[in-house]
Amino acid sequence: MFTLLLGVSLSYAQAPVEQLPVEKNAPAPADNKTKPPRSDKPALDESSSRDTEIDISPPAGDLKEHPGAELDAESTSGEFTPWDPHRAMKAIEVGDFYAKRQNYGAAISRYREALEFKPRDAEATFKLADVLEKSGDLKGAMENYQGYLKILPSGPYAAQSKTGIARLKDKGVTGSLTGNNQPK
Repeated sequence: MFTLLLGVSLSYAQAPVEQLPVEKNAPAPADNKTKPPRSDKPALDESSSRDTEIDISPPAGDLKEHPGAELDAESTSGEFTPWDPHRAMKAIEVGDFYAKRQNYGAAISRYREALEFKPRDAEATFKLADVLEKSGDLKGAMENYQGYLKILPSGPYAAQSKTGIARLKDKGVTGSLTGNNQPK
């Protein structure tokens, strides 16, 4: 049986390829670099998306009506901040690596990156406060300890946040979160 199938497949492999006849007066293939002139109605092969553009700008007063939407302040495109809890978790993991090695600058950067991908992440907020305090940014540490307590008032790091706030108050640090409720 196998020999029969092998013989049939070899006979097809050796068969000559038929060529289609080519017209001698056929037009040259279209050059992809040149486009036909645009008319009012799109051609069948042309996209009509340019004719149906949609206004995606936010409505007037949208920021006042939905202050929790947290648009990315640095972006001029009006896009929301990215939401990626997996990347946030990985950034926290790498921040922990740097914090254990007392590389506080790198740890701060990673915890802030985690908060970009998952704003109001309690663990990243607490750990950011901890390394900010160790690096000497006491006001930033105070804001993030308070931020953690706003997110999870009875969370696993609540007692440590409260003692951190008390410790910083003893050093004369005052701080409170401003209107956006998000520590930076």
